Amino acid sequence: MDPDAILGILQGVLPDASIERAVSLDLQPTLYVPADAIVTAMRTLRDRPEFRFAVLAELTATDYWPREPRFELTYILLSVELRLRLRVKVRLAGDAAHVSTMTAIWPSANWLEREVWDLFGIEFDGHPDLRRLLMPDDWEGHPLRKDSPVQIRMKPETAQALQVTAEEFRANVEKDRRARH
Repeated sequence: MDPDAILGILQGVLPDASIERAVSLDLQPTLYVPADAIVTAMRTLRDRPEFRFAVLAELTATDYWPREPRFELTYILLSVELRLRLRVKVRLAGDAAHVSTMTAIWPSANWLEREVWDLFGIEFDGHPDLRRLLMPDDWEGHPLRKDSPVQIRMKPETAQALQVTAEEFRANVEKDRRARH
C-alpha cells in the first residue's frame, strides 16, 4: 500500500487534522500527524483491516533546538501481514512537549515512552508509569536535549555532578581542534 492511500484513509477518518506526507530519503512511507490527532490516527492504523499495523517497533525523538517546533517524535509501525513499515512523526513545541500515550493501543509503548521521557523530557499524558529508565533516579535534566549541560572528561564521584564550566569546555574544544590539525 502506498503512502498516498494511507494518507487518504486517515484524512477521511480525521477530516479536521492536517495530516501530511513527508519526503523520505529511504523511501519508507512517512506521515506527519498532529499531536491532538495521534491517538485516533494510531488506533485507525492498528484496527483498520487494510492496514493492520499490529506492532509498534520503535519510538524515538529528535531535538531541533533552537528551532520550533523543537521536538519530533518518530513512531515506526509494522504490518506483519502486509509486510509494510510506516513512519509516523509528530511535531512538538519545546514549551509544550507532551503527547498522549500509546500504551492502550500498543502495550510495548510503555518502555519506549519511558526511554524517550528519560532522555528527552517529552511527557506522555496518561502513561501508567513514567519514571527514569536509563538514567539514575537522582539525575537532573534529560541528557539528549541539545541544551543539556555538556558533561565530559571528569572522573565521577558518587555524589558529584559531571559538569564542566564554560571556560573548561571552550579550552577542551580548542585543545581538541589543535590536536586534530
